[in-house]
Amino acid sequence: MAGVLGNLQGKTAVITGGASGIGLAMAQRFGAEGMNVVIADVEQGALDAASDLLNDAGIPCAAMRCDVSDRNAVEALADFSYEEFGAVHILCNNAGVVHRDLTWEASIESWEWVLGVDLWGPIYGVHSFVPRMLASGEPGHVVNTASTAGILAFPSIASYDVAKQGVVALSEALLADAMAAKVPLRASVLCPGVVRTKIGFSERNRPGGVKGEAFGTQGLTTATEAIDPEDVADQVLEAINNGTFWIMTHPRYVELVKERAEGMLTGGIPPIPRPI
Repeated sequence: MAGVLGNLQGKTAVITGGASGIGLAMAQRFGAEGMNVVIADVEQGALDAASDLLNDAGIPCAAMRCDVSDRNAVEALADFSYEEFGAVHILCNNAGVVHRDLTWEASIESWEWVLGVDLWGPIYGVHSFVPRMLASGEPGHVVNTASTAGILAFPSIASYDVAKQGVVALSEALLADAMAAKVPLRASVLCPGVVRTKIGFSERNRPGGVKGEAFGTQGLTTATEAIDPEDVADQVLEAINNGTFWIMTHPRYVELVKERAEGMLTGGIPPIPRPI
């Protein structure tokens, strides 16, 4: 399947979780293609720094603080994006958090926080942006950031697993509906393995002042399979240009997906994935 956007020069991308990590790398990569970018993030200081970095690089950038778990805030982000640049061609629902706990020990508040950001955030994004993108008559592309946890259940992060598997289903349904309706909209789901970001410290932004580290002082960034956000951004751009749905940054997880599928046919136990 080919991409629908063509030349990206002068088009606009909106990226949530855009102040750091994968989100900022995508903003920089899109900007290098001549795009306007709107970055949204819940962390104001990081948002200001990222905006300055992008503007200093000559990338037309607008920034807005946004808690994606708040439906009204995401709707306001859509209003802001269209006011700033008049159109949106790429939507990256990228903001994400993680909480680490045993499935039966995680509090309901932790479940609500993770699902609010990781699942309801993309739902609100699709609901607020896609109708406007279609109404414009111009082609568009939605990239939803899931995870390898969207296709395999990792231990000790059940709320993250559940949210990300929901994001995969949302993305598949969005593409199916777009294809059935024959509209110029495509979708991709980003399923990265370990990336050198600060998601392991996402509880720093948890409401109520709860602080914590999901994966220890150095987190997963020291895993041997960890890759840089810029590598992910390159793959995202390639997927948009090619109309690719699945963006799998770590090929070794594909083999585990095959093992999981085989288990569905034979009644076997799902594989338990772990970063290396």
